[in-house]
Amino acid sequence: MSSSRVFAACSAAVLAPFAWHAPAHAQARPGADRPVRLIVPYPAGGGTDIVVRALSQKLAENLGQHVVVDNRPGAGSVIGVDLAAKSQPDGHTLLFANLAFAINATLLPKLPYDPHKDLTPITLVAIQPHILVVHPALQASTVKELIALARQRPRQINYASSGIGTGPHLAAAMFASMTAIEMTHVPYKGAAPALTDVIGAHAQIMFATLVSASSHVQNARLRALAVTSAKRAQAVPAVPTIAEAGVPNYEAVAWYVLLARSGTPAQLLARIREATSRSLSDPGVRERLNNDGAEIVGNTPDEAARFLRSEIARWGAVIRTAGVKAE
Repeated sequence: MSSSRVFAACSAAVLAPFAWHAPAHAQARPGADRPVRLIVPYPAGGGTDIVVRALSQKLAENLGQHVVVDNRPGAGSVIGVDLAAKSQPDGHTLLFANLAFAINATLLPKLPYDPHKDLTPITLVAIQPHILVVHPALQASTVKELIALARQRPRQINYASSGIGTGPHLAAAMFASMTAIEMTHVPYKGAAPALTDVIGAHAQIMFATLVSASSHVQNARLRALAVTSAKRAQAVPAVPTIAEAGVPNYEAVAWYVLLARSGTPAQLLARIREATSRSLSDPGVRERLNNDGAEIVGNTPDEAARFLRSEIARWGAVIRTAGVKAE
């Protein structure tokens, strides 16, 4: 999926699952005496939480209200998402979701919420490319060399991930499918132990986050082959994309999206979106997110809805093709 497809205009039919209806008596803003709860379906200190906290203080200033970050981890983000999906549609509860929102729509067929109907997007906050890294001992300095090596040694190259059905797992599964190679998946309970084992040569490759892998690349503990975005990442402009390195049309990015309960009045959603846009324009917020390898988007609700539809379809196809089953 190219960047132009992400941001292109979309038809009313595509957006229908994410539509909302504002009552005629809707107020222009939630009560200023009540804080806005921003649910993060992950533990404090994780990658998603770091992005949220870079944004939340400035968002509070632009809303003129307290914004309370509420970490609700568990069940691969399902617990926090479900809490937001069952909240009152009054603008006082928001959800900060990531790629797992799209993956779980297919990976977990019995979700307690409907990802198409129960939540409505406000804006796509940022995207964050993965970076394909290999252990320096692996005889592959380019993506094409890695593909050739994997074809010579089917199932003998191990790729680490942060767990079954996670973004790094599915990015690697899509890479294997698009290049007709076979590798062995080694899932870990989190990105940190997975990356540690690649550094220790217990696994040979990983689709890691830029922020977690960059220092190890600089210190030559890992070799960077490519980034997974459609265009080169601002943080590592010398590293090619997988698409330009030999796998046309490959793209697999992590992302962060701000959502609210469906049925939240349109006036409130517009106000929150405008405050979020101003927050993302703040130089301090931009610098902090860019330093973590994230690239700010801040698009419209219509564009965010189209993006979510596309991501749910994309990862659903990858999951079905690879035969991925939830743990």
